[in-house]
Amino acid sequence: MQTKYKVGLLRGNLLVAALLLALMAIATTTLTEALLLWLAATWLAVTALSLAFNHRRPATVPWQLLPGLLLAALLWVDPERHITWLWAWAVLLMLPQPRWILLLETLLALATWWPLRELLGLEQWALAGLLLAALMLLGLSRALDLRALRQSSLRRARLVPGLPLWPGARLAQDLALERVRSLREGVHAELLLLHTPRHRCWSLAHRLCRLTHSYEPCYRLDPRTLAVILTSRNRREAEERRETLWRHLEARGPGRAIALPGLASLEDERQALARQAPGLQISEEPADA
Repeated sequence: MQTKYKVGLLRGNLLVAALLLALMAIATTTLTEALLLWLAATWLAVTALSLAFNHRRPATVPWQLLPGLLLAALLWVDPERHITWLWAWAVLLMLPQPRWILLLETLLALATWWPLRELLGLEQWALAGLLLAALMLLGLSRALDLRALRQSSLRRARLVPGLPLWPGARLAQDLALERVRSLREGVHAELLLLHTPRHRCWSLAHRLCRLTHSYEPCYRLDPRTLAVILTSRNRREAEERRETLWRHLEARGPGRAIALPGLASLEDERQALARQAPGLQISEEPADA
């Protein structure tokens, strides 16, 4: 099943859940509870409408933080009415999210289960705690499996469908292939590295993909570093393309262009880029290359 159909199904499920919470908010007579339900419904609706056809959201944005806080607030405000929602903690742990949110949600689950001992009685309270712990462990194991699958797929998938933007794990292998191809076909190939502020990385990546040819792969090495392998007929054409590209990118940070025959270490070039002043620096291939 293609990604766009999975996103559409998820969007529909989130909108249905938002509608159900809105109906619960209308039916409730407690102001605090109604406010929490409306907040949860709004969050679900906004999340559904803002879902994108890419792989950015799940691991990089802690978007599960708000539902965890809302769930804890509902269980604290009216535990008798919402006690069955205690099991939702196991579901929240299954979602892809940073480790610190997993720890926070585990602490919130403990904090919402602990006050229930007077409501449930000691035996049922202890049994509910054991069942909740078991379900949360299952949810956590499922989250770890999904994280491994996602990392494996990201090494093969484009970061933005429709654009030649690839994860940085592919770059080392592609550099070796492009170096061999450029020598065989007699063309000039170079690596262009760009360092950008974190908040401008994705917008610059989109612009970079649109200003380069479709056969020139672009890479996101980390939240601040982009790369592209440029191919030209000769060195003079490469210089003209590089200058035009740099001017249209309007990059505010440093950039490095390294001819592939002269590229010794990608890691060394990335470290040099991080220390470099704003502007484009050229590293040409050796004269005898």
